[in-house]
Amino acid sequence: MDKLIITGGTTLDGTIRISGAKNAALPMLCATLMADGPMTVGNVPHLQDVTTTMELLGAMGITLVIDEKLAIETDASTIKQFSAPYELVKTMRASILVLGPMLARFGQAEVSLPGGCAIGARPVNLHIQGLEAMGADITVENG
Repeated sequence: MDKLIITGGTTLDGTIRISGAKNAALPMLCATLMADGPMTVGNVPHLQDVTTTMELLGAMGITLVIDEKLAIETDASTIKQFSAPYELVKTMRASILVLGPMLARFGQAEVSLPGGCAIGARPVNLHIQGLEAMGADITVENG
Protein backbone atom coordinates (compact mmCIF):
# COMPACT_ATOMS: atom_id res chain seq x y z
CA MET A 1 0.00 0.00 0.00
CA ASP A 2 1.30 3.50 -0.90
CA LYS A 3 1.68 5.91 1.98
CA LEU A 4 3.28 9.18 2.92
CA ILE A 5 5.76 9.16 5.77
CA ILE A 6 6.41 12.59 7.19
CA THR A 7 9.14 13.23 9.70
CA GLY A 8 9.84 16.57 11.20
CA GLY A 9 8.59 17.96 14.42
CA THR A 10 8.92 21.60 13.43
CA THR A 11 6.09 24.02 12.88
CA LEU A 12 5.18 24.71 9.28
CA ASP A 13 5.36 28.38 8.42
CA GLY A 14 4.88 30.37 5.24
CA THR A 15 2.33 31.75 2.85
CA ILE A 16 0.83 30.47 -0.37
CA ARG A 17 -1.53 32.12 -2.82
CA ILE A 18 -4.79 30.30 -3.40
CA SER A 19 -6.48 31.30 -6.65
CA GLY A 20 -10.22 31.54 -7.06
CA ALA A 21 -12.32 28.81 -8.60
CA LYS A 22 -13.06 28.84 -12.34
CA ASN A 23 -16.64 27.71 -11.77
CA ALA A 24 -17.20 30.74 -9.54
CA ALA A 25 -15.22 33.25 -11.61
CA LEU A 26 -16.92 32.59 -14.98
CA PRO A 27 -20.50 33.25 -13.78
CA MET A 28 -19.31 36.36 -11.91
CA LEU A 29 -17.58 37.74 -15.01
CA CYS A 30 -20.72 37.12 -17.09
CA ALA A 31 -22.90 38.69 -14.39
CA THR A 32 -20.99 41.97 -14.77
CA LEU A 33 -23.00 42.42 -17.98
CA MET A 34 -25.87 43.54 -15.75
CA ALA A 35 -23.97 46.54 -14.36
CA ASP A 36 -24.09 49.92 -16.07
CA GLY A 37 -20.65 50.88 -14.76
CA PRO A 38 -17.30 49.37 -13.79
CA MET A 39 -17.24 46.13 -11.78
CA THR A 40 -14.22 44.26 -10.44
CA VAL A 41 -13.89 40.51 -9.95
CA GLY A 42 -10.80 39.63 -7.92
CA ASN A 43 -8.66 36.55 -7.39
CA VAL A 44 -9.51 35.15 -10.81
CA PRO A 45 -7.58 31.99 -11.78
CA HIS A 46 -5.23 32.19 -14.75
CA LEU A 47 -6.95 29.61 -17.00
CA GLN A 48 -7.88 29.31 -20.67
CA ASP A 49 -11.64 29.45 -19.93
CA VAL A 50 -11.15 32.78 -18.13
CA THR A 51 -9.18 34.11 -21.10
CA THR A 52 -11.91 32.91 -23.48
CA THR A 53 -14.60 34.56 -21.35
CA MET A 54 -12.64 37.82 -21.45
CA GLU A 55 -12.34 37.51 -25.24
CA LEU A 56 -16.08 36.85 -25.49
CA LEU A 57 -16.99 39.89 -23.38
CA GLY A 58 -14.45 42.01 -25.24
CA ALA A 59 -15.85 40.95 -28.63
CA MET A 60 -19.25 42.20 -27.47
CA GLY A 61 -17.72 45.61 -26.71
CA ILE A 62 -17.22 45.34 -22.95
CA THR A 63 -14.11 47.14 -21.71
CA LEU A 64 -11.79 44.86 -19.71
CA VAL A 65 -8.70 45.63 -17.64
CA ILE A 66 -6.71 43.00 -15.76
CA ASP A 67 -4.16 43.85 -13.10
CA GLU A 68 -1.04 42.05 -11.82
CA LYS A 69 -3.03 40.35 -9.04
CA LEU A 70 -5.50 38.84 -11.54
CA ALA A 71 -8.36 41.16 -10.71
CA ILE A 72 -10.49 41.89 -13.77
CA GLU A 73 -12.37 45.16 -14.12
CA THR A 74 -15.23 45.15 -16.61
CA ASP A 75 -17.35 48.01 -17.88
CA ALA A 76 -20.47 46.86 -19.70
CA SER A 77 -21.59 50.43 -20.41
CA THR A 78 -19.49 50.16 -23.58
CA ILE A 79 -21.34 47.11 -24.98
CA LYS A 80 -21.81 47.33 -28.74
CA GLN A 81 -23.68 44.15 -29.66
CA PHE A 82 -26.15 41.81 -28.04
CA SER A 83 -24.88 38.67 -29.71
CA ALA A 84 -22.08 36.40 -28.59
CA PRO A 85 -19.76 35.45 -31.47
CA TYR A 86 -20.12 31.79 -32.42
CA GLU A 87 -16.36 31.40 -32.90
CA LEU A 88 -15.89 31.88 -29.15
CA VAL A 89 -19.13 30.30 -27.91
CA LYS A 90 -18.39 27.01 -29.67
CA THR A 91 -15.11 26.64 -27.76
CA MET A 92 -16.47 26.89 -24.23
CA ARG A 93 -19.55 25.48 -22.62
CA ALA A 94 -19.73 28.29 -20.03
CA SER A 95 -20.47 30.79 -22.84
CA ILE A 96 -24.18 30.17 -22.25
CA LEU A 97 -23.74 32.17 -19.03
CA VAL A 98 -23.93 35.47 -20.96
CA LEU A 99 -27.51 34.71 -22.07
CA GLY A 100 -29.32 35.46 -18.79
CA PRO A 101 -27.49 38.68 -17.88
CA MET A 102 -27.86 40.12 -21.39
CA LEU A 103 -31.53 39.27 -21.48
CA ALA A 104 -32.07 40.72 -17.99
CA ARG A 105 -30.34 44.02 -18.72
CA PHE A 106 -31.03 44.65 -22.39
CA GLY A 107 -34.18 42.61 -23.04
CA GLN A 108 -32.50 40.80 -25.92
CA ALA A 109 -29.66 38.40 -26.57
CA GLU A 110 -28.40 36.09 -29.28
CA VAL A 111 -26.18 33.27 -28.11
CA SER A 112 -25.38 30.13 -30.04
CA LEU A 113 -25.72 26.82 -28.28
CA PRO A 114 -22.30 25.96 -26.85
CA GLY A 115 -20.10 23.29 -28.36
CA GLY A 116 -19.69 19.72 -27.21
CA CYS A 117 -18.34 18.77 -23.84
CA ALA A 118 -15.43 16.40 -23.27
CA ILE A 119 -17.17 14.79 -20.28
CA GLY A 120 -20.39 13.97 -22.10
CA ALA A 121 -23.76 15.52 -22.85
CA ARG A 122 -24.71 18.42 -20.60
CA PRO A 123 -27.70 20.15 -22.16
CA VAL A 124 -28.49 23.82 -21.56
CA ASN A 125 -32.23 23.19 -21.36
CA LEU A 126 -32.37 24.33 -17.72
CA HIS A 127 -31.06 27.76 -18.73
CA ILE A 128 -33.64 28.02 -21.48
CA GLN A 129 -36.53 26.68 -19.37
CA GLY A 130 -35.66 28.99 -16.49
CA LEU A 131 -35.64 32.08 -18.70
CA GLU A 132 -38.90 31.02 -20.36
CA ALA A 133 -40.48 30.53 -16.92
CA MET A 134 -39.57 34.15 -16.17
CA GLY A 135 -41.33 35.34 -19.33
CA ALA A 136 -38.61 35.26 -22.00
CA ASP A 137 -39.61 34.37 -25.53
CA ILE A 138 -36.79 32.12 -26.74
CA THR A 139 -36.38 30.74 -30.24
CA VAL A 140 -33.86 27.99 -30.93
CA GLU A 141 -32.98 27.74 -34.59
CA ASN A 142 -29.92 26.58 -36.51
CA GLY A 143 -28.01 25.99 -33.28
